[in-house]
Amino acid sequence: MKTLTFIGNGNMALSIAKGLVGKVNIEVVGRDIQKLKKFKQTLGEEVNYFILDEFDITDKTIILCVKPNNVEEVAKKLQGKAKTLYSVLAGTTLKKLQENFNAKSYVRAMPNLAASVGASMTTLTGDATCKEEALDIFSTIGFTLWLGSEKEIDIATALAGSGPAYLALIAEALTDGAVKQGLKRDDAMQIMQGLFKGFGELIQTTHPALLKDGVMSPGGTTAAGYAALEEEGVRNGCIKAIEEAYKKAKELS
Repeated sequence: MKTLTFIGNGNMALSIAKGLVGKVNIEVVGRDIQKLKKFKQTLGEEVNYFILDEFDITDKTIILCVKPNNVEEVAKKLQGKAKTLYSVLAGTTLKKLQENFNAKSYVRAMPNLAASVGASMTTLTGDATCKEEALDIFSTIGFTLWLGSEKEIDIATALAGSGPAYLALIAEALTDGAVKQGLKRDDAMQIMQGLFKGFGELIQTTHPALLKDGVMSPGGTTAAGYAALEEEGVRNGCIKAIEEAYKKAKELS
């Protein structure tokens, strides 16, 4: 099996690794031996781990999962020249990766936390010679889309990368609304989970506007609730969220 080397052992690295368990050989590199051991224990698989200092990346396929502001510090501790470097760092440009890391090819990838259950939406861009390999690797953890520019992946970061947090807010708020009206918390949670699971299937084949129109009967409950959402500016809030997240991605770059 192919070996993938994770540089960094935080939440995103763990989410991606969970989705790849059993499909590739995994090794992880970090600075804290106890955190590396916990990373291995969480995966429940045979995972090789190494301390960052003087680690040799020669001919390895790297998945870079460190914090963007640690790029320079981490790069100085690596030796050799990697085969391919895949970076999941928000807003970190290909130019900055090339200036700091030694590799034959560079690709930016933006998965999300759903990678841990094989349902990430991962967008990618970079060296076109790696496109096929990139799609092959990241398709093992969900859906993939190759984009034509770094501007597009920064926008995609605001949508797919940050999206789980936005949907979590909506899920929590809808559940709280049901509890406010008298539904038991456990029942409200179970209904919300079923709602999101079913909607996830429907949205794959049906345009959002058509889904909305199919539920909203004249003068009905959905129309009343939908009007309240519009009155409170939910649509504009969602549009603004993407705008602000995209701005932050550009600032990070």
